[in-house]
Amino acid sequence: MAKQHRALRTRQELIRSAAEVFDHVGFADSSINAISSRAGMSTGAVHFHFGNKRALGNAVELAAAQSLLHITGRIPLRHPAPLQHLVDTSHSLARCLLDDPVLRAGFRLGTDATWQSDGDLWEQWQDWVHMMLTVARDQGSLAPEVGVEDAVYAITAVVAGFEVRARRDAEWCSRQGVNRFWRLLLPRLASERVARSLVPEGTVTPVWRLAGHTPALGR
Repeated sequence: MAKQHRALRTRQELIRSAAEVFDHVGFADSSINAISSRAGMSTGAVHFHFGNKRALGNAVELAAAQSLLHITGRIPLRHPAPLQHLVDTSHSLARCLLDDPVLRAGFRLGTDATWQSDGDLWEQWQDWVHMMLTVARDQGSLAPEVGVEDAVYAITAVVAGFEVRARRDAEWCSRQGVNRFWRLLLPRLASERVARSLVPEGTVTPVWRLAGHTPALGR
């Protein structure tokens, strides 16, 4: 059992180190040597646990996808306030993009021309937003003139912009930064009945924050 725990811990450390290197220089310019050095391990440890750099990339992407699922949760089809849930979740995602290098690297891999995979975190996020807006529409929470596809496009594009800009200025993924976006969009997005009750700065503390940890490495 102790041996298995050490092996799992080693894999997690290598995934995190790979994520930090991918996030910093991209997949193509990263190297096994840089990743192993950052983890304080030998290149042999990387080859033993993952085989090659592409396998490490797959592991980072999978861990990031699991972290994103932890942030969004499953689609709550009967959520009483789907638009507020969308706002709150976007705040959690923005905060995690600052705190979690694995999640951040997973999103970056999705826009890296040198990386090819079957998964894409931006598509995962876009699909979740689409479903939440569909729930909102079916409950009458969207303004009558708002199309779900148009709203999905705008929200996904802006959140992607936050992720890119935050690489140089963390303010873009701060609560204040995300609040600015929702303060502008919500009056246009929400029905008159719902708009007055929405809080653009978010209403809840994420579960992972209450637990005192960051959702990294597929937790």
